[in-house]
This record gives sequence, C-alpha cells and structure tokens, in this order.
Amino acid sequence: MIIDAHSHVHDPIEPHVALLDQAGVDRAVLFGTRAHPERAVDLASLHREMAVLGQAVGGRANAIEGFRSAWRELDVALAAWPERFIGFGSVPLDLAPGDIAETVAREVGARGWHGVGELTPPPGRAGLIEPVLRAAADHGRLPVVVHGFAPTTADDLKTLAALAVRYPTVPLVVSQLGGLHWMQAVELVRDTPNMYLELSTANIVFAVRLAIKEIPDRTLFGSDAPYGDPVLTRALVERVTGPGEVRERVLGGTMAALLGLD
Repeated sequence: MIIDAHSHVHDPIEPHVALLDQAGVDRAVLFGTRAHPERAVDLASLHREMAVLGQAVGGRANAIEGFRSAWRELDVALAAWPERFIGFGSVPLDLAPGDIAETVAREVGARGWHGVGELTPPPGRAGLIEPVLRAAADHGRLPVVVHGFAPTTADDLKTLAALAVRYPTVPLVVSQLGGLHWMQAVELVRDTPNMYLELSTANIVFAVRLAIKEIPDRTLFGSDAPYGDPVLTRALVERVTGPGEVRERVLGGTMAALLGLD
C-alpha cells in the first residue's frame, strides 16, 4: 500500500483524488486546514490564503471556530472518500491541559480519526504539545504529527525529542523533514525510537537520501499537498532508493504499521 503521510483538505476535493491516482497513491493521511492556496486564482488571492497559513503555522490562529470549520471540512472529505483518506485532527494548544484531553477525546477519538495533527505550536513553544501527547497515550497511542518547517526552530526540535522520550508509547512525527534544521531533525529522530520523520518540502535532494539512509524504518513519504505534489514527491523517494524493502517501508509500509493497516 502506498500512503501519502501528509496532505491537507482541498477545495474541491476531487482534484486531490485525481492527483493521488496519477501518483499511484492508495491512501493519504488528511489534515484539516484553514488555508486553501488551491483556491487562489491570482497573486492577490494567494497572498490572502498564505496570510491565513502564516497565522496557523505561527501558532497564532487558536480561535475555536477556526478549528470547528476545519473539522467540518475534514468530516466532509472523509465521508466522500473513506477508502482514500485517513483522518487526523488538530486541536488548539492554548487550552488548559484537561480541556485539551477532552478535545482530543471528543474531536479526534469519538470521530474515529487515526491520529492528531498537524499541530502548529508557536516558535519556541513546542512544549505546548505535551498535553496532546498525554491524551494520545490515553487514547490508544494515537500518532501525533507536528509541523516541522519554519517557523519551527532548532530548539523546538530538541523539545519535541525530549517530550517523545517522556511518552515512549506515542509515535511522534516531525513533518516536512524538519525544514531548514533537517540535519538536526535526522539526528534527533534517529536517536529517539518513537520519533518519525516525514519527508515533504525537502529543498535538497540529498537530504531525503540521507534521512532514509540514517532512519530507513522511520521515514515517511509525504507530499504536503496542495503545497507539494504527490507525483513529484513519490518520484523523489524512488530516485534516492532502490527497489526493495526500504523503499516499500518509506512509501507506505511504515505508515500502514503505525495506523494498524498492515
């Protein structure tokens, strides 16, 4: 099974399904989103959508109504294409720990979603995800995905690794290869057994090659669609790996095992 480990709800959803078909991808992990760059028709409208994205990844968009809107969109996409998409739900990080636990139970667990993410703590405050890890441990060891590209800092990656050590039963996925701090991300994930590294948004080909070489059993193919393209990101993984077990793990085997789909 080929699984794209990182994608966001598209509006409309059908072009995303067509992209998966073109890439030969069986299923995709789908995150809710408040930004929709695929809606943009010119530079001005793209600026508006990217401003929304900047607020989200900077941890400055914690209004509950924004999350409710993203959850609704995700519900619709999953209902329309249950055989293609695997739902993960994000939660606000500025709630009290008990409220975060209740939100994970109500908005992720009760919906039957498969994990939590993509979480976007403000830069320098990755420790805010700890209540989510505690809740994930209490709800069947749900995988937790954290935004890895800018504005995530090198110290944030260290914080994530330290938290992963405290919650060893929870799979903690750093997305987007850790962004500009990819070498440190590879080292931290390599040395922390319950951490995983998702490979989208790589701007250097040998970064993907090296990550897979160092942690072949905990690297995950992902596209970050609509920001990336599953056709191109799958081709990149295949470019830096040979046929066989490692490629199969990266392209879906490891993610299938994490989700209990194998």
